[in-house]
Amino acid sequence: MTVFEAMLLFALVAIPLTIMPGLDSALVLRTAVVSGRRHAYATALGINAGVLVWGVAAAVGATAVLAASATAYRALTLAGAGYLLWLGGQMLWSSFRPGRYDALPDAALTRDAPADADPATGRSAWRSFALGATTNLLNPKVGVFYLATIPQFLPDDVPHLLMGLLLAVEHDVLGFAWLALLINAAGLAQRWLSGRAIARVTDRVTGVVLLAFGGRIGWNALTGQARPI
Repeated sequence: MTVFEAMLLFALVAIPLTIMPGLDSALVLRTAVVSGRRHAYATALGINAGVLVWGVAAAVGATAVLAASATAYRALTLAGAGYLLWLGGQMLWSSFRPGRYDALPDAALTRDAPADADPATGRSAWRSFALGATTNLLNPKVGVFYLATIPQFLPDDVPHLLMGLLLAVEHDVLGFAWLALLINAAGLAQRWLSGRAIARVTDRVTGVVLLAFGGRIGWNALTGQARPI
């Protein structure tokens, strides 16, 4: 198998998983609606940075620890579940707070503020980046995906670390392209949606989704249903 063939076959596996609705898509869409395109792109870049870290870790065998040790996997899973529960609860609680969306325009959010700060929260674009990266890094299933798939696409005549890095970068490019499509679609939809109303509903829906994901992940870990592979 050549490098080109390996990357082509990996793309056939990665693309369906990339476009499948999940936490990354929900988080980026919510950020696009509430905070604007600038922050949504920052969040998407953070998510992709986390993906790249997991890909490199898998390439050097670091995620094998998660597959071999049920305790390590459960600990990371519980940490991720706790983070999702905190994030979802914060979004849901904030959506009911008076004045939470006063800084947003009452009409559709069709423009991005030139300043770096998020008009709704005052959060910088760097914090949006950190939010995306943290959410992804605390999701052990990303590492397990790489651990299970990357070994299947390693040509014999290519260093494993280099090939694993190439595959992770390829996944990053595919993932960012999909998230960029979602961000721009959200921008078009905002032409017909009231800024404050859609921001409030998006925060509540995303908060419930994150609480559901976090609760399910945490329950599976506590009951022993979470497995590395």
